[in-house]
Amino acid sequence: MAKKANARRYAQAIFEIALEKNELERWQTDLHKVVAAVSEGDLLAALESPKIKLEDKSRFLAERLGAINPLAINLTLLLISRSAIGIIGEVAQEYQRLLNIHRGIKAADVITAVPIDDKEKNKLAAKLGELMDARVEISSQVDPAILGGLVVRVDGKLLDGSTSSKLLALKKELVSGGKV
Repeated sequence: MAKKANARRYAQAIFEIALEKNELERWQTDLHKVVAAVSEGDLLAALESPKIKLEDKSRFLAERLGAINPLAINLTLLLISRSAIGIIGEVAQEYQRLLNIHRGIKAADVITAVPIDDKEKNKLAAKLGELMDARVEISSQVDPAILGGLVVRVDGKLLDGSTSSKLLALKKELVSGGKV
């Protein structure tokens, strides 16, 4: 939980700087670059190694990341110096959440039994947007265990229209003799 709170604090600070300097998209791109670079095992091992000097780590980052906001490099070096580079992915996710709030976008996680194509995603996003009175962006996952239908999580709300949950409700009703 402490890691999540730290990630939120870093993301909030970054967001305020980006908003002040009107660099919201640049920070989004730079954070994605850092996350992608750090996810490479050899670079992460080098960045976490106490045997390698901070100056060398800074050079590794500059070589790997290329043209990137100097403040994003400073953030990465700060996380490295505090042995917290492992939270950079959470920082990027939290930044994205803050950016979505700023833009009036709600993120929806959709779970289906079979993959859905872009046309279906767009149709579902439009329908959810009407229900939520906001623009909705969908990230989808496939879980055959739900059998059919879909499960949607948006803004802390769960909309379960899966076949498995309907079958479970029917089973409970049958077991209780219709007295639910």
